[in-house]
Amino acid sequence: MTPLIPNEGWHVLHLFYHIDHSQWFLFSEDEQRQAKVRLTELIQEIRATQDTQLLTFSIVSPKADLGFMLLTPDLHVANSFEKQLTLSLGPEILTPAYSYFSLTEPSEYTMTREQHIVEEKLTPGEPDSDAKLAEFDKRMVHYRSYRVYPQLPDWPVVCFYPMSKRRSGTDNWYSLDYEARRELMSGHARVGRTYSGRILQLITGSTGLDEHEWGVTLLSKTTEDIKAIVYEMRFDEVSARYAEFGDFYICLQLPLPELFKRLCL
Repeated sequence: MTPLIPNEGWHVLHLFYHIDHSQWFLFSEDEQRQAKVRLTELIQEIRATQDTQLLTFSIVSPKADLGFMLLTPDLHVANSFEKQLTLSLGPEILTPAYSYFSLTEPSEYTMTREQHIVEEKLTPGEPDSDAKLAEFDKRMVHYRSYRVYPQLPDWPVVCFYPMSKRRSGTDNWYSLDYEARRELMSGHARVGRTYSGRILQLITGSTGLDEHEWGVTLLSKTTEDIKAIVYEMRFDEVSARYAEFGDFYICLQLPLPELFKRLCL
C-alpha cells in the first residue's frame, strides 16, 4: 500500500476496550498464556516500528478496562495495528468502548519571533535582547518539535478528553478575528506554563476526522495535578465561554506484567 503520511505530524489513535472476562475464563490456562504472549509480541512489534509509540493503560472506572495510545506516521500502519490489537487476546475478548482519531499538529497561535520582540520590548542588535531572542528561538524549536513529533514519558497518570470550540450566538469562537483568538489563547497558555514539570500536555487535531475538534492528552505523576489544571483552566475565558468537552478518561500507564495482573488476565 502507498503510505498515507502527513506532510508533518503523526496519526494518533486512542483506543479503549472492555474485557469480556466470562469469555476469558472459558480459555484453558495454556490458551490464556498464549493470548498474553500474542499481545506482548504485538506490542513489542509496534514499539519496534520506526517513529511509532504505543502507551498501554488500565482505565480507572468501568468506562473501559484496557486502553492504548498509538502514534505513528502512516495511517495504513495505524489502521493495521488497531485491528490487530482488537483481536490480540482472542476474537471475543476485547470489545471497543471508545476510540478517538487525531493528528499531531503545531499550534496556529504559537508566538512568533516578531510578536515576542514587540511584547517583550526587545531591541535586536543589543546584547541583552539578542540573548533573550536566542533563548526564545531555542525554546520555540523544542516546543514545535514536541507538538508535532512528541516523545511521551512513562508518567503513571494519563487523562484524555476530546473538546471543541463553541459556535453559539455571541460565543462563537470562529466569528472572532485571528488576533482576538491569539490573545485569548496566549492567556490560556500562561496558565498552562505554571504547571511545567508537573503536567505534560499534548493537543492533537481532529477537525473533520472525529466528532470533536481536538483531543487533549495530559500526562502527570499525580491525579491532583490533573484535577488542578483542568479546574484552573475552567476560569480562563477560552474555556469559560468557548469550550465544549466530551467524556474524560483517567488511565494508569503500566508495564505489561502489571497490566495483566491489574486487568485480572
